[in-house]
Amino acid sequence: MKLFLKGMKCYTKCPLERKNYPPGMHGRTRHPRLTPYGMQLREKQKVKRIYGVLERQFELYFERALRLRGPTGENLLRLLEKRLDNVIYRAGLAHSRAHARQLVRHGHVLVDGRKVDIPSYEVAVGQEIQLTEAARQNPMVQQAIEFAASHRPVPAWLSAHREEGRVRVVAEPRREDIDFTVQEHMIVELYSK
Repeated sequence: MKLFLKGMKCYTKCPLERKNYPPGMHGRTRHPRLTPYGMQLREKQKVKRIYGVLERQFELYFERALRLRGPTGENLLRLLEKRLDNVIYRAGLAHSRAHARQLVRHGHVLVDGRKVDIPSYEVAVGQEIQLTEAARQNPMVQQAIEFAASHRPVPAWLSAHREEGRVRVVAEPRREDIDFTVQEHMIVELYSK
C-alpha cells in the first residue's frame, strides 16, 4: 500500500506501482498467510510509519487515547493528526511529513507568533501556524506549495493560505478527514491483549 512517505515521488514514480510484490528472490512466488496478530501488527506499523512516530511515543499516544471519551481508535488518529508536523504537511506547506518535521526542527515554524521547534507539539482549535519569511523563500517549500495546490486539497478542519505560509486550525479533525485507509480497531485489539 502506498504510504506517501516520499512526498512528490509517490505521485510520479512509486516503486510499488512498478513491482507490486515483496522484494527478494521468492517475492513473486511465496505469499505467506497473515495471522490475525500479523494483520493487527501491520496496521499499527503502517500508522506509525505514516506519522513518523517511534514505538514508545506511539504507546503514549494510545494511552492518552484510552483516557479520552469516544472510540479509542478514532481518538488515537485524532491525536496523531493534531501533531504540528502533520498539520504543516496536511496544509500543503511541505512535500512529506518528514519534510514538515525538518521545517519544525530547524525553527522555521511559528505558532501564534512564537517559535516552536517540537514536531510532536499538539495544536489546538483557533491556533495559527505560519512559516518564517526565510522558509517561505525556500525553493523546496515553494515547490511543495505549488504541487499541493493541484494534488492535495486542504482538509476541512484546517484553513490554509498557502501563498502566505499560514494555516489556522478551525475545528477538531474527524475520522472522515483522514485520507488513507487504516483499520484503527485492529490497533486497539492489538494493544488490548
